[in-house]
Amino acid sequence: MSNTRSTMTVVPISSTNSKIAIAGFALVAAGGLISICGLGLTGTAMVNAIRRWVKAQQEPPTAVVKRKLAQAKAATTAGASAWQDGMAESARSR
Repeated sequence: MSNTRSTMTVVPISSTNSKIAIAGFALVAAGGLISICGLGLTGTAMVNAIRRWVKAQQEPPTAVVKRKLAQAKAATTAGASAWQDGMAESARSR
């Protein structure tokens, strides 16, 4: 006949182990709450610092982006024109 008993031993959970587990969970939860509060405070400080930095700029960020975009477009157009003119000159010289 086959043995139907499990080869694993059953370890009873004592009340001491469950109290330690509950205390550990409580400490982890408390640490999580403290870290969330810290993240909130840090985020608020960073947002305020960024706002002060933007206000201290002589030129608004949108104007800087528009100016840089116009410069990039002009450089792209000039580069493409120079490349096409160079290709046309090399074709004429053949």
